[in-house]
Amino acid sequence: MAKKEEIARLAEKLMGNRENIRNIGIVAHIDHGKTTLSDNLVAASGMMSQELAGKQLVMDFEDQEQERGITINAANISLLYNSGGKEYLVNLIDTPGHVDFGGEVIRAMRAVDGVVLVIDAVEGVMPQTETVIRQALREYVKPVLFVNKVDRLIKELQVNEQQMQERFLKVITQVNGLIKKSVPKEFADEWTVKVQDGSVTFGSAYNNWAVSVPRMKETGISFKDVYEYLKSGRQKELAEKSHLSDALFQMVITHLPSPLKAQKYRIPVIWKGELESPIAKSMRACDQSGPFAMMVTDVSVDKHSGDIATGRVYSGTVKKGMKVRLVGLQKEAPIQKVGLFMGADFTDVAEVPAGNIVSLVGMKEVFAGETITDDPEMNSFESFMTEVEPVITISIEAKNTKDLPKLIETIRQVTKEDPNVKATINQETGEHLLSGMGELHLEIIQYRIEKHHHVPIQVSPPIVVYHETINSGSRSLESKSPNRHNKLLMKVQKLPNEVLENLIKSHFVGKVKPKDKEKAAMFQEMGFDNEISKKIWAVHNNCVLIDSTRGIDSLHEIRELVIQGFNDAMDAGPLSKEKCFGMAVFLEDASLHEDAIHRGPAQMLPTVTRGIFACMMDADPVLYEPKQMLTISVPEDYLGAVSKELGSRRTQITEMRQEGDSSVIIGKAPVKELIGFSQSIRSATQGRVIWTAEYAGYELLPRELQKQTILEIRKRKGMDGDVKPASFWLE
Repeated sequence: MAKKEEIARLAEKLMGNRENIRNIGIVAHIDHGKTTLSDNLVAASGMMSQELAGKQLVMDFEDQEQERGITINAANISLLYNSGGKEYLVNLIDTPGHVDFGGEVIRAMRAVDGVVLVIDAVEGVMPQTETVIRQALREYVKPVLFVNKVDRLIKELQVNEQQMQERFLKVITQVNGLIKKSVPKEFADEWTVKVQDGSVTFGSAYNNWAVSVPRMKETGISFKDVYEYLKSGRQKELAEKSHLSDALFQMVITHLPSPLKAQKYRIPVIWKGELESPIAKSMRACDQSGPFAMMVTDVSVDKHSGDIATGRVYSGTVKKGMKVRLVGLQKEAPIQKVGLFMGADFTDVAEVPAGNIVSLVGMKEVFAGETITDDPEMNSFESFMTEVEPVITISIEAKNTKDLPKLIETIRQVTKEDPNVKATINQETGEHLLSGMGELHLEIIQYRIEKHHHVPIQVSPPIVVYHETINSGSRSLESKSPNRHNKLLMKVQKLPNEVLENLIKSHFVGKVKPKDKEKAAMFQEMGFDNEISKKIWAVHNNCVLIDSTRGIDSLHEIRELVIQGFNDAMDAGPLSKEKCFGMAVFLEDASLHEDAIHRGPAQMLPTVTRGIFACMMDADPVLYEPKQMLTISVPEDYLGAVSKELGSRRTQITEMRQEGDSSVIIGKAPVKELIGFSQSIRSATQGRVIWTAEYAGYELLPRELQKQTILEIRKRKGMDGDVKPASFWLE
């Protein structure tokens, strides 16, 4: 602890030198060696012994991380490195590789300017590799490449020197192919990784060595020498001559940008305010004496300090005792403590200037994604850029009634710490529903509630989240208000796939002000017709509400109620009260009572929702189910058992290939069929399987399963078995 305190003090002195700061993330597919690599960098900073580097896994400090051997939380640490007589401050975030914790990676990308992409030399590019590259590039975060576990090529695959280099070339080509798919146009050439310039490093994090072309020139070691060292089992000697930390830090310092450089091009992407405003200029210049502005990327709850908000400072300097504004919550808060996370430990510092990662104590109710500032004109930062959503739900109840208040508080803390957990209350039963990214994600949340927060709970079997939509357009149908004095004429249409994809990518949700030219242009860019773009009133759950009426008096007076009714309908559709998506709802005509008292919420809300439900029932309504992309690596002897297991779970296999003595199977499977898959696949292969599942969006539930699934969901929600036809909603 004393060593961490000492380094925090030194880090504090270096924070003002923006050119010598690097904010980096370590990203990879699960088990490719991120945390082992982080260990080496921590050891090089003097915070642990070199002998333990790669074995201690200092960044996996939660008990479940150590027990399961995976990273669950993104962990921050500040490291020091001296290169060419210059002191550098490297703020590092070690991120999870398991897809269930992908939200941690997405949030970490907002805080960093560059990533070290770690790839296992034997397994090569895997699905989660592709996902993390895409996430980084979407946030304008520059990648460099570390090819890890090179020793496996010789030990397991018995390759010769030429085959080893061919393997490297294959991995680099695949990575550059992925970078080219998602890289911002202006960086298409600059951000591809190249062996010659040192933006690619090869090594073994577990055995503490690494080489790159610039490093080879310094040490005189060639690829031929590397091969000989590995062949003769002299990795310790190789580590002494070319230590991993030297090669890695050299690559990070040379190729990843300082905040001074990165904020110039990142701010216009992650913040959509007026770019000529003083705060925008200050953020782009990473001005440490400008107004204070930061974005919260992570929230942890400490039993002594309360909420700790960690995030990136883009402008100004934050000090203890400052009064700041939480933009999203629209309230002021005092900063009680300013500090840095050094792995598991929070260390106090006096102040943190722009270009650094900071942790603040004193923000009650703060959430990941919040903007904190002392500038009255400051707008919020853009939300985190992801299309991934929770697909699996469990219902939890306190075993003892007296624990109910504590459970409510615990759920509040859990959802604050992990925004990818969504909590709702089932109004009919009073149960708490928790939705997450997968079975493992919810298992970890359940463990934290019981072991960390000491609340015994009862948990239901997992429930899958479906979506409702339509397959065609409806007729124009008229719905009447309960008092029969108001009528609305509406219709629904399916959004074209391309428009829907663009809408999902935009992350836009909410109301649109009348005559908002900026939003109209945005909708036009997504592929909406020019006229329709000007008439969109609201977007909710990737559905749009469009006003196509003409010259109706008093329509503006019911606008808010129509939007509210539309939102309610999109949150719980007519088939089984599941969320709707991918529809355009048109308000075509309205006949309204002249007296406002007769067209209040009690009259208008049911008119809108029932009208939309009738139109949906007239447009071939269907359920869509969530799917996940599976990647399974298994010894050849067990290939038949795995194929049989996948076949019984409606899996569509897209690729099969050999990697050494293992077979790799890639396929797409419904989330519902994957409940209990983990246990089954392990017993079918006697535990000799490695597998991951990645969110793959929603697809149409097969027609033969529609009726039965709708019935099951309705029954579970306490609804009667019959889906009501359009005529029922218009009565």
